[in-house]
Amino acid sequence: MTIQVDPDWWKTLFDDVYLLTDARSVCDEEITRREVDLICELLPIRPDHKVLDLCGGHGRHSLELAARGIGQCTLVDYSCHLIDHARTSAAQSGRQIECVQQDARSTGLPQAGFDHVIIMGNSLGYLTDPTADADILAEANRLLGPGGWVLVDVVDGKAVGESLNPHAWHEIGPDMVVCRQREIVGERVYAREMVLNKRSGLIRDRTYAVKLYNAETIATLIEQAGFKVAGVHAAFASHRRKGDYGFMNRRIIATARKP
Repeated sequence: MTIQVDPDWWKTLFDDVYLLTDARSVCDEEITRREVDLICELLPIRPDHKVLDLCGGHGRHSLELAARGIGQCTLVDYSCHLIDHARTSAAQSGRQIECVQQDARSTGLPQAGFDHVIIMGNSLGYLTDPTADADILAEANRLLGPGGWVLVDVVDGKAVGESLNPHAWHEIGPDMVVCRQREIVGERVYAREMVLNKRSGLIRDRTYAVKLYNAETIATLIEQAGFKVAGVHAAFASHRRKGDYGFMNRRIIATARKP
């Protein structure tokens, strides 16, 4: 393996630079609307329901749900940068969402306080701790009331294995270039990301790694957390234009219910 990764990379990567490097996926309002369309199609969400957006980043899904009349949305993310961004966006748009900066494995929120938990944007598989993803799903189970629903969105590991481009790059505006080197070792994909400004030079040089799931392994993980899987939808793509969007190209959406 040529790419070495700090196991705590996820604690500091998700900042304002991330919102630039991944803007094609996470800052595109049409893509967010398309993803929330799917959430509303797969989950029986009503306006009076309480929705938890776990590992929800800068709150794009919570904000869109609030815009559609879901009155009680709570966003949890570890990144203080993204939580601050969400609070600012909510204030500017007049949309009411609660924003909590906390670890998804132990949110501190009341037990059985939600009707739905969504875990979007490929937010599992970051930690090297082998129980971390199970702990996140166990926390989701704790936070749901009886009969509550969870929706999990992860990269389609099988598709990544078949089509991974080891070297990719894209431009952001006239001045910035994002270059990525990627490799698969075992059940993880490792990446090095360099962000350069054409005039001022290197902005970021970071590495990260994500565990890959397929339809069977994510369903098993969800079941082991105490849920009854309702459906696993493979090969979901919110992007309509062709291109290399990394982990956002093809995804698996799994839904499950707490007994």
